[in-house]
Amino acid sequence: MSKPVSELKVLVVDDQPLIVEELCEFLQGSGYRCLPCHSSTQAIEQFSVDQEIALVVCDLHMPDCDGLELMRALKAIAGPQRQFEAIMLTGRAAKQDVIKALREGFADYYQKPVDLNELLEGVQRQEAAVLERRRSYQHLGDLNQKLQFLAESIDDLYQDLDKARGLGAHRRASDIEPEAESDNLPALFDKLSPRQLDVAKLVSKGKTNYQIACELGITENTVKLYVSQVLRLTHMHNRTQLALALTPRSSPVHQRFTTH
Repeated sequence: MSKPVSELKVLVVDDQPLIVEELCEFLQGSGYRCLPCHSSTQAIEQFSVDQEIALVVCDLHMPDCDGLELMRALKAIAGPQRQFEAIMLTGRAAKQDVIKALREGFADYYQKPVDLNELLEGVQRQEAAVLERRRSYQHLGDLNQKLQFLAESIDDLYQDLDKARGLGAHRRASDIEPEAESDNLPALFDKLSPRQLDVAKLVSKGKTNYQIACELGITENTVKLYVSQVLRLTHMHNRTQLALALTPRSSPVHQRFTTH
């Protein structure tokens, strides 16, 4: 039974052809598509033209351009959006070299001669890491689109509110709710922004955070934030005080609050 083939390609880089051949043969037998390279220059060219390359296995010490320089070049090519991971191979595991490699962005390293099974486990771990980041990036992209749509919807709502307020005396009498839309507000409400005042008026009508959120096209958490800001700016302690301050005494809402 054939093994499933990974959707990611592996770039195998070493200046010793026999090592490249051995690693490619082993990884291909384990379900990976490999691209052999015998120099950093060749690796950079391959990485530049093949977007499916997301895993790199490379030697640290190479004559033309070492693994650290190769990593810097690949990161510059990839930019912030292309996801990839690199594993370093070294025949001289000097502590300083390893530290430099890890700081440069290598995810793991193996001492030559490499235990192929251990290397396979490392490649599988990095494959899982890349795929998880891709899913997260895609999810983030979806969220950004939803947020953009929400922002555009809120802008539309603001424009509608501005148009409604701009009608002024040209509004029909039926368009204005009695008392609640009165301009005779206490002076302490003058310091509120239009949106804070919108929320305050809806609170005065006895509406819940959920109802306010639906009416204004914002989240409940945003409503809570606005209510908190209004209470702080008006020096009130709770929603009941706020509602009473904005509601005429003859209003059923006022009576409902005062009878409890």
